[in-house]
Amino acid sequence: MCNKEREENMHTDPIADLLTRIRNANMLSQPSVEVLTSKLKENIVSVLEEEGYIKGYKVKFRGNRKVLEIFLKYSEDGERVITHLEKVSKPGRRRYVKKDEIPRVLNGLGICILSTSRGVFSGEKAKNLGIGGEILCYIW
Repeated sequence: MCNKEREENMHTDPIADLLTRIRNANMLSQPSVEVLTSKLKENIVSVLEEEGYIKGYKVKFRGNRKVLEIFLKYSEDGERVITHLEKVSKPGRRRYVKKDEIPRVLNGLGICILSTSRGVFSGEKAKNLGIGGEILCYIW
């Protein structure tokens, strides 16, 4: 796939692109991965950091573009902290839940990330705030 096609595909579903890039870098045990940034992507990565799935992230410039560098996390023996990333809402089929319908992922061992009217939160935090929203992804 040429760069132009890759950029076009990225714009169809930027969240799927973010998750795929993290998944691929994680499978190769890379220390970090870079993606073009947006407010939504920054918020998703911020939730991943709060929940302890990544070491951290920083926003930097690559030429005239803003890039998000995500630092992946591994255990002391090199085991991946993120074992599964799954996109839930897709451009053709959005999935919304009310505050009392927020799913518990792997009986509390994983998280779901929701986009709400007040911002992007983990499912547990959204439940505590008493708000529902669109389920973006599951992570464990």
